[in-house]
Amino acid sequence: MEQISVHILAFNEVEVLDLSGPYEVFSITENENKEKLFKVSIVAEKKELLHARNRFPVFPHLSIEEAGVPDILVIPGGYGAEEIEIHNKKLIHWIKEMEPKVKILASICTGAFLLAEAGILDEMEVTTHWMDQETLRKNYPKIKKVVNEKFIDHGHILTSGGVSRGILMSLHLVEKLVGRKIAEFTARRMEFDF
Repeated sequence: MEQISVHILAFNEVEVLDLSGPYEVFSITENENKEKLFKVSIVAEKKELLHARNRFPVFPHLSIEEAGVPDILVIPGGYGAEEIEIHNKKLIHWIKEMEPKVKILASICTGAFLLAEAGILDEMEVTTHWMDQETLRKNYPKIKKVVNEKFIDHGHILTSGGVSRGILMSLHLVEKLVGRKIAEFTARRMEFDF
């Protein structure tokens, strides 16, 4: 059985739950034979210790050079996305390069700003954390519409609201890829209302 590969981007000042929520969802998803259905890796620009929000330590599995192309690429948000990595030309270029190669590109919270900076969200209806929707609208006028939704699924590209919404969107992807029954059991295992 071939696992679905998921890479979750990490960077300094990433929102902890934006990173760890989807990691938990995809990591614990199993079929009825207790086989893990997803292979999850944390990917960063460099393979070195990072500090998520409030100095939560994160050590990535892979650098972007080592990572290759996953089935799913998740771009989390947080202060690090909207204030730091937004100016990181190398990382923005990497996201832009990955977009046509991956099956699914999903942003959580202000991770949408990194997709917008790469021009990926032009002419799309998207969402982000409720506190940042107006800024996204203003800074990226080519985006068709920024709406207050839990998540928006365009098939190949998904955007979600902030923090715990990343868990919800990840469970939605589990349902979409491996079925409702497995998604419901994963949510139950996490004691998350789905």
